[in-house]
Amino acid sequence: MHTTASKHADWRARARWLAGMTLAAIASTAFAQAPASTLQQQRDAFRAAYAAATSGQDWRALAKGLDGYPLYPYLEAAALQQGIKTATPAAVDAYLKRYAGLIPADDLRKSELNWLAQQKDWTTFRQFYQPGLGDALTCADLQATLAQGKPLEFERDLAALWQQVSLPSACDPVLAAAYAQGLLTPQRVWERIERAADAGRAGTVAASAAWLAGNDASAAQRIADALGSPADLLKQASAFADTMYNREAVTRALIRLARRDSAQAQADWQALSQRFKFSDDQRHRVLAALALYNAVDFGPDAIGRLAALPTAAQTDATREWRVRAAVAQGDWKAAAAALAALTPEQMQRDEWRYWQARVAQKLGEDAAALDDYTALAQQATFYGFLAADQANLPYSICPATLAADPAVDRQIESIPGFARAFEFFALDMLPQARREWNRAFADLPPDRQKQAAALASAKGWYDRAVFAFGKSGDLAYYALRFPLADRQRVLKAARDAGIDPAWAFAIIRAETAWQTDAQSGADARGLMQLLPGTAKMVARRSGLAYDGAASLYDPAINIPLGTQYLANLAQRFDGSPWLASAAYNAGPANARRWVDARGNLDPEAFILAIPFNETRDYVTRVMSFATIYGWRLHGEPVPVSSRLAAIGTPYDPAVDPERKQVVCRAPSPPSVAPAGSTHAPPSPASAGSVSP
Repeated sequence: MHTTASKHADWRARARWLAGMTLAAIASTAFAQAPASTLQQQRDAFRAAYAAATSGQDWRALAKGLDGYPLYPYLEAAALQQGIKTATPAAVDAYLKRYAGLIPADDLRKSELNWLAQQKDWTTFRQFYQPGLGDALTCADLQATLAQGKPLEFERDLAALWQQVSLPSACDPVLAAAYAQGLLTPQRVWERIERAADAGRAGTVAASAAWLAGNDASAAQRIADALGSPADLLKQASAFADTMYNREAVTRALIRLARRDSAQAQADWQALSQRFKFSDDQRHRVLAALALYNAVDFGPDAIGRLAALPTAAQTDATREWRVRAAVAQGDWKAAAAALAALTPEQMQRDEWRYWQARVAQKLGEDAAALDDYTALAQQATFYGFLAADQANLPYSICPATLAADPAVDRQIESIPGFARAFEFFALDMLPQARREWNRAFADLPPDRQKQAAALASAKGWYDRAVFAFGKSGDLAYYALRFPLADRQRVLKAARDAGIDPAWAFAIIRAETAWQTDAQSGADARGLMQLLPGTAKMVARRSGLAYDGAASLYDPAINIPLGTQYLANLAQRFDGSPWLASAAYNAGPANARRWVDARGNLDPEAFILAIPFNETRDYVTRVMSFATIYGWRLHGEPVPVSSRLAAIGTPYDPAVDPERKQVVCRAPSPPSVAPAGSTHAPPSPASAGSVSP
């Protein structure tokens, strides 16, 4: 049900869209009706002119005839930015006025301000400055204030910046001046240290220690050491005075060390727990961390230690790992007790609904288990599919379709922001395309956002729809959320590698949502997020094409290499797609270590007990996505349970098990569900029976 505020928001969005449409209609261009040959000529000319502009060469002759081309404003901005050191303020100002509100104008303003700040030309800086351009320029503006001889005021100038746990170097002179003015009081410094420590920012804690004196400075440095070198700090801790700040440093060091070495952290706690007068809160934090990471490390006493935690020490993580530990040890009564200790909010999750049914089944409560399986089987998720397998029910997938509306498509294409976004996409300038898309998309009313996302998908820009419908909660648009993009290439690559194409599609969808230029912080690249070193190794061993790291952005290179790497991983784990998926995410060494420690577990329990939250979620998503892609490819997918071969049991994708029928047991389209799930709506249950 819409609230009054949301109705007003929807109305304002629609009003902005209608106003934009009126202007777009008035300004509707020959560009939209240009012949394909002319449009291609414009694109070629823009590429050449843009290359010249960004390299400091004359671009205007190359841009002749592009005045009406949507991306024309980017050319002059690129030239001015490239030559910002020599560009006159008048030329920059003229551009900003001519193209006010456009992304290249915003970028040019930032470039000019950064250059003026470097030159300490604060008078001209102030002429161009606008608030809200980021912390670095905010601090540059405060430097301008200081240059004018004006003092800083904490609440006016620093309060918002002070909440950040990390600031750019442009803020260093400002913070130094604030310290000199006496604005960085010990209380304020300690508040910042606490925020930084909570965020794990040891560097910020250490830098903040310089604003304290004497023992306080030493105590703050110990908190930084607790984050960066917890084992070393704990070796020295017995010599520390029993002060409030030292107790906090030791507490944080114990929690930090528990993540890496729960046994050593437990030993240190036993040695130090009587040495310091820890507060109840500190004791609870330490006990929770020790019990949690002991369970993650598969400690034999995990169930008892988690169950024995004081109520005030329990967290969602400790309660959930109590269930995981009990299931991993096959203690079904303990698992039932642990499930009963979960909060009502936690029990709404499919994972715990499934395990509630599974534990009931293990305890011989077949009727209760069947009821729970049947209710959960209405969900198009990993655990919903598993529940359907357990209850011998068909899968429930309730797809929605978005009716084509060519008139609306034309209207969207005529909006200048979308025209620029689609042109950048056609030019394969994807970062620029996304920036234009995001700004234009935000101004559309919700119904038009759906149409825009579908239009982008139809143009081959698949990730726009995947992200848009995932964020909005319109999860029933399966064809748009799970596109069969680059279908023939994926099918051939999977066939050549000897793996199930549905699994290959699922990996791509989970890794990048079909964003071809994706690059991770670890330098994994392209659709299947391959590290250059891994790609080079796979190419050398398989004879597949590879032409350096940049070539991984090409699907023709990335998909064959990625599917072959998947096949290689599967071979290391008896062909198992679920174990290979874990290895793909966490690395084969981690996956092998987990198998060596827990290889006796059945696949469902093993997945539940994967130590890394990201990997655990990744495996369940990939397996559910593979089921959905199997449905999209064949109409009837392979049962998800058939992909979960027991550890050590060979899995052969060429053996096609009896496929699952897919029905829709929901009478109406799904309601909005949390983004990222593949939720279908509840409906009256179909009859089934619990599998043995």
